[in-house]
Amino acid sequence: MFFALGLLISQFINELIKKSVQQARPETCALLEMCDSHGWPSSHSQYMFFFTVYFTLLTCKGIGGIWKVRTKWAALFLPWSLAVLTMYSRVYLGYHTVAQVFAGAASGIFLGGVWFWLVNSKLFCYFPVIEESGFGRFFYVKDTSHLSDVLKFAYDNARASRKGMAARKAMATKSS
Repeated sequence: MFFALGLLISQFINELIKKSVQQARPETCALLEMCDSHGWPSSHSQYMFFFTVYFTLLTCKGIGGIWKVRTKWAALFLPWSLAVLTMYSRVYLGYHTVAQVFAGAASGIFLGGVWFWLVNSKLFCYFPVIEESGFGRFFYVKDTSHLSDVLKFAYDNARASRKGMAARKAMATKSS
């Protein structure tokens, strides 16, 4: 939930910057007749680097518990590669200049790091309150911040539930 909210805030900040700076896109973009907004900073680069930094920090912090030291590099290779490829593609396709994609990457890195810090150091104490609120109950928001291995917890509970249902079904068939 906070991850998605951070991405939305990042996009809003990007639009504010674009509207205030109003730097044009490269001439190649105008020739394509596909450019309907300003170019600085690249919102694609900003989005990808926000995502990548936030995901990297989650992974390095060990949230989820599945990330062993030897597999972290593999999990982090894909998002960083995609972020760099996004930068390259925006320049290659003529939608942005090199400076515009680097500005987007820098703002995405900064905003992703700040948002991670804000969520995990300042908003952390409000997670149980949000979970118990009307909003939290309506949207099934759950606080898993106290779990060291969220995926294992979900896996174990799903298995226990399935075994419990199978046992109840077996008891029902025996009694009938």
